Amino acid sequence: MSAPLVAVDGRRVTRKYSERADVVIVGSGPAGAVVGRALTSKGLRVVIVEEGHEARPSDFVASGMRAMASLYRDMGTSIAFGTASMPYLQGRAVGGTSVVNGAICWRFPREVFAEWTKADAALADAISYESIAEAEERIERRLNVHPTEERVSRAKNLLLGRGAEALGVAHRPIRRNVDGCVGEGRCLQGCPHGHKLSMDRTFLPDAVAEGLRVLSGMRVDQILYARGRANGVSGVSSGGARFEIHARHAVVLAASAIQTPVLLLQSGLKHGPVGDGLAAHPGVAITGRFAEPVRNWRGATQGHEVTGHRHEGIKLEALGFDLSILASRIPGVGAEFARRLSELDHYAAWGAAMRASARGTVRKGIWGGRPIVRYSLTPDDVRRARRAVRVLGDTMLAAGALEVYPGVSGFDTVVRDRAQMAHLEAEGPLVASDYAMSMTHLFGTARMGSDPARSVVRPDFRHHRMDRLYVADSSVFPTNLGVNPQIAIMALADLCAERVGIG
Repeated sequence: MSAPLVAVDGRRVTRKYSERADVVIVGSGPAGAVVGRALTSKGLRVVIVEEGHEARPSDFVASGMRAMASLYRDMGTSIAFGTASMPYLQGRAVGGTSVVNGAICWRFPREVFAEWTKADAALADAISYESIAEAEERIERRLNVHPTEERVSRAKNLLLGRGAEALGVAHRPIRRNVDGCVGEGRCLQGCPHGHKLSMDRTFLPDAVAEGLRVLSGMRVDQILYARGRANGVSGVSSGGARFEIHARHAVVLAASAIQTPVLLLQSGLKHGPVGDGLAAHPGVAITGRFAEPVRNWRGATQGHEVTGHRHEGIKLEALGFDLSILASRIPGVGAEFARRLSELDHYAAWGAAMRASARGTVRKGIWGGRPIVRYSLTPDDVRRARRAVRVLGDTMLAAGALEVYPGVSGFDTVVRDRAQMAHLEAEGPLVASDYAMSMTHLFGTARMGSDPARSVVRPDFRHHRMDRLYVADSSVFPTNLGVNPQIAIMALADLCAERVGIG
């Protein structure tokens, strides 16, 4: 058994606690773990403060509902309010969302970087695409990133490839950060075998071995500062006690595009568009029934993707759910539902993530409650959602599905041919709330830039108004990426670590 990662468990901190470090990092997910390892390797005393707790493979359960209760923020019930209210999921554990994500790895798209630098040339002066690529190369070696092997793909993933091939659309196995995957299909609940190389299996233990201290169950609610310099953080432990962690050199925020702007606002750091510009990848999903068994809960959780629609801002992925969540996606009532439920092993669920143009806001909650997140799709985004449902249905029918369930209010509950799917795109609703969507991959709420009026941090990740305060997570991204961002987040965090001033 590996050594514990946690130096201090907040559940046991019942009296006022304080500690000193050279650098304190808020958040232990992909961004925080990368910065922690990089700075610890320089010989600095680094403390990571994490609101969630440490979980080991033996702690992970098969039930999606139970996993949400223990490993997800707000028990998986976080909601962005708008013309179509959308849930968004965030991990809350040592290792952050990497513990419960699908292990999907994409390099930073060059065309997106070109968009950023065209809008703000100073970004190109501070960060080169080559430096991002070099960081990604190092990170992917440590995470053992490689395409999903056919032996662990199983039917749900192979069928997606079959459908795309039949339509002549580009597709490929998903590149994932795993080692020894057996296709258990439980990435979203935490890998019970420890084969997903999440932060708690890689960067955090690497750094702990070199002296990093991880404090879990400690929720930061204030950034400490004086005379224009950040010098620590404070908050409350799971045991109910106040704590302070003082930082000699720097404070680094890596708490997510939701929690980072909230922490800035709670600390009175309201400069610039903090909490504005929330960008995301909203997603739609459909379910289909096949003649042959699929067993959607088996195989690599997300092992195959269709890339041929990326120019439309749409990327298709196989989805993996436990039985209860899959059952919730089957239509019907009474005997009809019971009949479909008896064939649960014949259903597949696929999703489409969209590069939406919508921008939302994040504000601190009332009396310290949940953040208030608002996000409404643009008319073009709704049309893209409609198009995504059509493309998913076409692909599923081309793969041999007997029937598919678009899940669009006011449209056919069951579709059996592509002509019906074409009718959906031509005549289907253009009201956002008629589409069942969720929101993934959040960006932009403390974005970087050269203009202090239009950005929160500088191109070197340093806050425009507060010295020694850095933001390393996806809050700094000026836009969304259109692809899964874990590797890109880690690469930029690595560049942030290089720029953290020591002196």
